[in-house]
Amino acid sequence: MGQVVPRLYEQVIRDHFQTRRQMLFLSGPRQVGKTTLARAALAERGAGAYLSWDDVSDRRVMLAGTEAIAERVGLDQLREQKPLLVLDELRKHAGWKDLLKGLFDSRGDELDVLVTGSARLDVFRTGGDSLVGRYLSYRVHPLSVGELARPWVGLTRPPVALDSEDLEALERFSGFPEPYLLRDERFHRQWRRLRSQQLLREDLRDLTRIHEVSLVETLVELLRHRAGQLTTAASLARDLRVSQDTVRRWLDALSGLYVAFRIRPWSRNVRRALKKEPKVFLWDWSLVEDPGARWENLVACHLLKAVHLWSDHGLGDFGLHFVRDKQQREVDFLVSRDGEPWVLVEVKRSDTRLAPSLRYFQEETGAPIAVQCVRGLGFVGRDGLVAGPPMVVSGLTVLGGVV
Repeated sequence: MGQVVPRLYEQVIRDHFQTRRQMLFLSGPRQVGKTTLARAALAERGAGAYLSWDDVSDRRVMLAGTEAIAERVGLDQLREQKPLLVLDELRKHAGWKDLLKGLFDSRGDELDVLVTGSARLDVFRTGGDSLVGRYLSYRVHPLSVGELARPWVGLTRPPVALDSEDLEALERFSGFPEPYLLRDERFHRQWRRLRSQQLLREDLRDLTRIHEVSLVETLVELLRHRAGQLTTAASLARDLRVSQDTVRRWLDALSGLYVAFRIRPWSRNVRRALKKEPKVFLWDWSLVEDPGARWENLVACHLLKAVHLWSDHGLGDFGLHFVRDKQQREVDFLVSRDGEPWVLVEVKRSDTRLAPSLRYFQEETGAPIAVQCVRGLGFVGRDGLVAGPPMVVSGLTVLGGVV
């Protein structure tokens, strides 16, 4: 397999600057490929500049302000193409919102702006100078079955087959491009260790006020063994010997750094539904050792990628939940669309017996689509996400039909 794989976000970037005037924000986990995407967009454009906050000389330019940036981009030169300015890891600059506002308001008609970051770029929604109306944002996710089979930006489609070897590599080495493409166990262990150090000993320190790094590392280790389980702040606080508020603050930080994500239970129109306790999953599913839990975490990441892309692309308001009642009946995932239940997904590694809870919760919620996503079944080239009674469907078919 070659060392370059097409990303669906290439088309996202292209379409955005052809049809929109706003700045484009790309956020996502460390080493998910944001810088590669940004540099490729700049190379395709053939005019502009790349500035990284992590580079000292580039940092000086950004600190000097709008006119210094305009000079670096070359706005005083007549060009056939509008230049593209890429600002990488700008979130680390304390005055980044003011800088972007000034740049967009004064020179926004003369250049396109692409901002990337490995921490969430949504903090501008609160506080003083708002950037609302000056940006559109996309969240970049690791590689997925659908993206590897054929990059796609729309809603569900007829599934495209992915080789079983590629699915095994995706499950084993994660969807982060470098370890997935290299497929070397020794490198993967080295890559994982270095990435963890960068996230928890650099990003956590630089972007939050959290100093108990060793305890946060322990929290990640606990989550690794509890992926997909109901997880309460109280139980984690007891294990870590800290307060529940501290645990919640740390979980928020891990979410902001794209290390972990929580999904909440769906309770509307469900009798005696669970309403509070979330499930926690990891963005890097290769950290999860148990095969069944790892497969469920992989499916969770695929569904989260779909709801993020569909929402970011303006196709609707999508959400990811699970559903469980006090009789302990449960379906692993519920995808909502514009506030209504849309798709129920039960995840199994090999069990092809239809789970009774799938039919029960389809009747309770009214979700038109209900599937049991089974890892061990072979690919079927028919749409597995169609309205109707619950159906047992190959995991490759389900995941190959979304992004």
